[in-house]
Amino acid sequence: MYYQTFPSSPLLAPYVRFFWALEGEACEDVPYTHRTMANGCPELVFHYKGRFEEITKQGDTEKSFIIGIQGQSQIFRRFSISENFGIFGAFLYPFAIPKLFGFDTAEINNSFVDWQDLTVIKDSDLCENMMNAKDNLQRASILSLFLEARVKQSNISSPAIFYCINEIIAQKGLTNVQQLAKGCFLSERQFERKFKQFSGFSPKLFSRIARFENVLNYYGKRGLSLTQIAYNAGYYDQSHFIRDFKEFSGHHPSRYFFGEAEGTEWKQ
Repeated sequence: MYYQTFPSSPLLAPYVRFFWALEGEACEDVPYTHRTMANGCPELVFHYKGRFEEITKQGDTEKSFIIGIQGQSQIFRRFSISENFGIFGAFLYPFAIPKLFGFDTAEINNSFVDWQDLTVIKDSDLCENMMNAKDNLQRASILSLFLEARVKQSNISSPAIFYCINEIIAQKGLTNVQQLAKGCFLSERQFERKFKQFSGFSPKLFSRIARFENVLNYYGKRGLSLTQIAYNAGYYDQSHFIRDFKEFSGHHPSRYFFGEAEGTEWKQ
């Protein structure tokens, strides 16, 4: 399994956290199962080799998109593949969706949007160029040029809310939301409405997901107990930590942090 990240350009940095690539081997006898977990940030994803199938809660399988947007999510999902695969993605800030694609972030909560359904996109060459690129460095360059053009064309801006969303991410979900609302000079109701428009979620739920995302960074730190991990990540007690972790990942944290969880091969 091979995982690599690429920095975004200065123009894209306010909207694209980074680019990433994941490549791996799989076959009928040894399939690979991947699990996406709750995440406050959407991703633009290109499957340039192989195609995953989503495993539904009923145990059925459905073909996933080849190119599209994976929306910010409060749920986990499972995918399987039985052939070698390659994926390239752009990890976006949530407010990049209205900035780059012209619709509210909340419209893609917990969903996958096929590129063909994005009628606002007029570029017919991007997908072909991304699929045929010689390597992932070239894919990063191709996608950067496309997204930079979208940034320059957009007139959507809400700097106060953008700052609040960034602050919750930077503070790993441990931010005083009421103080953020006051700093925007908005009523609590106005703040929540505008925050959801650009992030997809309420400030409270977004903060919970940001804290969960932070706790995932403790993977591989074997010297810490679950209690230590919970307190380090800002959880008030272990039961609260376990409840949130199971809701957002589908795993008990002990299985995840002790290397027994499904879909963590790319982290190793």
